[in-house]
Amino acid sequence: MLTKRIIPCLDIKNGRTVKGVNFVDLRDAGDPVELADLYSKAGADELVFLDISATEERRKTLANLVLRVAEKVNIPFTVGGGISSVEDVDVLLQNGADKVSVNSSAVKNPQLINDLAAKFGSQCITVAIDAKQIGGVWKVHLVGGKVPTELDLFQWAKEVEERGAGEILFTSMDNDGTKDGFANQALAKLSEELNIPIIASGGAGNVQHFVDTFKEGKADAALAASVFHFKEIEIKDLKTELRNNKIPVRL
Repeated sequence: MLTKRIIPCLDIKNGRTVKGVNFVDLRDAGDPVELADLYSKAGADELVFLDISATEERRKTLANLVLRVAEKVNIPFTVGGGISSVEDVDVLLQNGADKVSVNSSAVKNPQLINDLAAKFGSQCITVAIDAKQIGGVWKVHLVGGKVPTELDLFQWAKEVEERGAGEILFTSMDNDGTKDGFANQALAKLSEELNIPIIASGGAGNVQHFVDTFKEGKADAALAASVFHFKEIEIKDLKTELRNNKIPVRL
């Protein structure tokens, strides 16, 4: 059985790690290079580095910061933010990223997913989907959750898979930063309808939330930020508890 992955997320704005609630009210959480090093040593399975202002500010992800982080860690590392071309991905992979995450650019130009998968292989391509419930329907949002679309979460996820993405990072905007748990019903539906790994994001507040998202949400990996950044949950303790709950993890 494949082990479940624990993935700290470093949201980067102006070179610093930040964390907010429901995608707003950002506060400083430390130096991304130092945090990446700490998480790598603490037993994280992977890291995700998202330059959250890159798309909004129309600039490219900070490749030099990616290089500094990559020099420090020995675990797989995904980079996202402002990626809109094969050339962007080429630069990031050359600077040490193992995978890239695309979000708004994939919605605006779905062919980008096909092009990236063909050039670099599906295993390198993560498509991030930010969604919230509007009238009981999960709708995809862009530009760090600021721009709503009419896209249905599940239809878009299926198209993403068909176009060659290797995994999906699903963030529930309704749950993000609330520490009330992951959107397990939506995650379970995604897992049932798709054949690629689903990373759960948004809502981690305690160890039980991780247990629930692996058991009820059928997630392949769980991503969190503030509970790790502010030392509310230690990765070693989390993995021990997951193992106690018969959830396979790498210790």
